[in-house]
Amino acid sequence: MTSLNKKEDMKVSIIVPVKNAAAIIRDLLNSLMQVDYDKDKYEVIVVDGNSMDDTRKIVAEYPVKLIIEERPGLNVARNTGVKMSRYEILAFTDADCVVSRDWIKRIVDNFHDSYIGCVGGSVIRYNNDFLSQYADESIVPVMRSFKKYKLMSNVKPPIYYPTGCNMAFRRKIMEDVGWFDENIHYGFDENELMERICKKGYKIALDPSVLIKHKHRSTLKGLLKQMFRYGRGGGLLLKVKRLNSSFSKWILSSLLSFLIWLSLIALSIVTLSMNFIASLAILLTLILTPLFSLMTLYINRAIKVKDKRYEKIIIYPIIDILRALSFMIGIIYQLMKQQKFKRFA
Repeated sequence: MTSLNKKEDMKVSIIVPVKNAAAIIRDLLNSLMQVDYDKDKYEVIVVDGNSMDDTRKIVAEYPVKLIIEERPGLNVARNTGVKMSRYEILAFTDADCVVSRDWIKRIVDNFHDSYIGCVGGSVIRYNNDFLSQYADESIVPVMRSFKKYKLMSNVKPPIYYPTGCNMAFRRKIMEDVGWFDENIHYGFDENELMERICKKGYKIALDPSVLIKHKHRSTLKGLLKQMFRYGRGGGLLLKVKRLNSSFSKWILSSLLSFLIWLSLIALSIVTLSMNFIASLAILLTLILTPLFSLMTLYINRAIKVKDKRYEKIIIYPIIDILRALSFMIGIIYQLMKQQKFKRFA
């Protein structure tokens, strides 16, 4: 294991892709200015994707490097930031986040093993409104959060991978496995890279002490739009990687399950005129089973943690189902779109 002094000597490049973030980016920049780490050993690179608001004006007030990237895409911005960076550790966050004071230290502490290619931490809510609480407390949280430290060395479903707004990589390992695939955006854009890291034999450290706070969507419309975009990302990943990726296989199996469920509902509706009672019973079972199953899970959780906010038992499952529907519609929408792909090395 590397000594503490050696770990402290690591230099970190923090890369922040942004677009039209004037309303939220100041909190992030203030937190990055206040991290407990030697100021000479980290740099902040903001990659602006042609913002139309005052984002660049605000960024210019801080001692950071501002880069203008005219090409669209989150992974394009990330790769541009990497190319313009100088240091051995590459950390990524987003404009709608606020990092903890020990964020950089906690990241660096994890790179004690030369086989660790990536470090990811927990993402929790910045605000405490109802939807922000839901985002953290859902059966499937909107952002990933980890309860205990774990080293991951094999490909797992997306829920086990770090979130793009709280991840860091060793530069030499990214050079070995390749950069972010610029064909993939909307969602799952960072997961595909992590899959390559695992397949190369490197480990991913999941550390809950590497903590940031995220400004979750504050409206149901905004949350469902976010899920729709994630679905588009899943559909795009399926197009780009076909079945050469565990993630694309997971997307395909989820989509097929949804389509089977949808087909059974349609069949029940069609047969209502033939056998009304039996068809109605099947229809209600198909529609209500997911809702009641989720309600049961939330009831069990509420009892276990002694949470008396019983409105969540009804509202949370409904939002879960709406999120799932938005996600699946996003996949289907993207699969139906014509797409041109760049060559990726």
